[in-house]
Amino acid sequence: MQLIDGKATAAQIKAEIAEEVKQIVETGGKRPHLAAILVGHDGGSETYVRNKVLACEACGFKSTLLRFEDTISEEELLAEVDKLNKDEDVDGFIVQLPLPRHISEQKVIESIDFRKDVDGFHPINVGRMAIGLPCYISATPKGILELLRRYHVETSGKKCVILGRSNIVGKPMAQLMMQKQYGDATVTVCHSRSRDLKKECREADIIIAAIGQPDFVTADMVKEGATVIDVGTTRVPDAMKKSGFRLNGDVKFDEVAPKCAYITPVPGGVGPMTICMLMKNTLSAGKKEFYR
Repeated sequence: MQLIDGKATAAQIKAEIAEEVKQIVETGGKRPHLAAILVGHDGGSETYVRNKVLACEACGFKSTLLRFEDTISEEELLAEVDKLNKDEDVDGFIVQLPLPRHISEQKVIESIDFRKDVDGFHPINVGRMAIGLPCYISATPKGILELLRRYHVETSGKKCVILGRSNIVGKPMAQLMMQKQYGDATVTVCHSRSRDLKKECREADIIIAAIGQPDFVTADMVKEGATVIDVGTTRVPDAMKKSGFRLNGDVKFDEVAPKCAYITPVPGGVGPMTICMLMKNTLSAGKKEFYR
């Protein structure tokens, strides 16, 4: 069993990005600029945004954080998005989700200029990804693909089971694993309505678990020599931890790991790659790689 170290891989990629940014700036180019909008005081969102700001520093980017109380109206938030759309110094920006209930997340996502949509959530980027055109790909699926590539996990012709059908992970992951470039797998998407889910998993060469249920994937669901990617990050109470909780994956790691060829831990697997891929998308935005 080989552990897929997302933390070390992300650090390596950030160093590669920082070197490229250094060369861009030294040759008179513009330093990439990522902006983030944070609404309210959700603990998870605060942590994510703080980590994104730190990642910007590590990559040599300029970063701007715009904070608003959760009393902001939908109209006011859309006006802030419009300002960032028009700000020529901002290459890419994100609106941290979730948003307060009185604001339509879909409306906000669709109001972002797709050329600055480094989260890859805008329908134009989602559509371009689906048909294999250059675009911003949402960070978690992009990070998983990068981990598989860097660990030389063979995907072509393999059976890949994806647990979960969210717009952020499950669906884009399925699209990417089907693409004719790196991917080229036979893909099955399972979810809460799937029948004989265990049987589907037992036949899989690659399992990508993004179902949001701690310890959902058990040893009897995994065949010998499979690759298991755990996207789950559920906070579960833990009196031994200073914070009072620990992050738990969708995979029962201790019993599944001995059967695997490759497996990601939680934390330290997919999580660090997600922020890292946002940095890669921002670099692409700064270079006008996909859109002029």
